[in-house]
Amino acid sequence: MKNTNKGFTLIELVMVTIILGILAAVAIPRYMATVKKAEEAAEEATISAIRAGLETHATEQMMANGRRSWPGNPFDGLETKPSTYSATGSGAGQDVDGIADSDQEWTYKADASPAETGKIYHMRADNSVWIWDYSYANAAGGAAGDDTGTLSDRSASSVTNAD
Repeated sequence: MKNTNKGFTLIELVMVTIILGILAAVAIPRYMATVKKAEEAAEEATISAIRAGLETHATEQMMANGRRSWPGNPFDGLETKPSTYSATGSGAGQDVDGIADSDQEWTYKADASPAETGKIYHMRADNSVWIWDYSYANAAGGAAGDDTGTLSDRSASSVTNAD
């Protein structure tokens, strides 16, 4: 009799499934690490653009008023704001006191006290919120001279939102 069955045996299918599982176990963490690094790089690019915009604003203020100063909202120093910038945190997620509440959203919220400070918020795709402290107060501490403030490095927020 002639054997005309064509196909895979159960052992072959199990082996292929095991190999695919091992590949997935290796690939998924690498992919997630790549996504995290890409988000960090995009954040740094935006913050670098804000820093450059603040310096441009300070130079323009120096030429106009004789004194360097930063704006009350750091995004006002940019010629073009990020496409995901929201002045009020009015994204699709749950709004938490005006901070970034949807994927990739950027917001700025001024502190109540002291009045010259605030925070820049950015929500990543994994719903983690990252912040940068911003101050447009006189960093030099004197009555005359440089009225530029400070923009801190990135730090994690204790607030996370779920869409």
